Amino acid sequence: MDLLQHADFWIGLIKIVWINIILSGDNAVVIALAARSLPVEQQKKAVLFGSGAAVVLRIALTVVAAKLMQISFLQIVGGILLLWIGVQLLTDSDGDDHADGAKGGLMVAVRTILIADLVMSLDNVIAVAAAAQGSMVLLVLGLAISIPLVIFGSTLMIRLMERFPVIVTLGAALIGWVAGETIASDTALKSVVESHHWLHWAAAAVGACLVLGVGKGLNRSHAPETA
Repeated sequence: MDLLQHADFWIGLIKIVWINIILSGDNAVVIALAARSLPVEQQKKAVLFGSGAAVVLRIALTVVAAKLMQISFLQIVGGILLLWIGVQLLTDSDGDDHADGAKGGLMVAVRTILIADLVMSLDNVIAVAAAAQGSMVLLVLGLAISIPLVIFGSTLMIRLMERFPVIVTLGAALIGWVAGETIASDTALKSVVESHHWLHWAAAAVGACLVLGVGKGLNRSHAPETA
């Protein structure tokens, strides 16, 4: 109880919650994209399972994230995985059949969320861990509070995607952008990117364009078959 009486505890908690609000935006987009084509009942389960698993995953990653970030080529592999996920989510978006939209089912949607969050959270958890300043109680409490924020954000995004389909395209582009940033942040490319700062933004832009280009191209090639 003494911990609760310290101003540093509350300041650290506010920092962690605020960081999670800022950093959970891309996670909410991934969850919404993966769950949007499921039946309504399965959408709710995918959001709950995906959001809860994402936060638990962040807690687990906090212990090893700093070391993982130092492994050469790990972020390149992770970025390529994100590119693939972005293309898959964008390709699924134009099928629009709920029967076919549920082709992956609930478990595939949750698996997609977990893989994407695993890659996207490596750098995020470092910021959270820094704010926690070694306090595991503070870290777990702050991340637990962020669960309803992610759930609310994902649910809102699903509704917006149903009403404004263009958001699906923007969401896929965001995943591609993060994938490009992840690849450019790899330790194997550190010296090159530090010498040419524009490469970081160029990689992000190429990632977004790649997801959109490949995804839309696959959708067009599938259109005659559907017809």
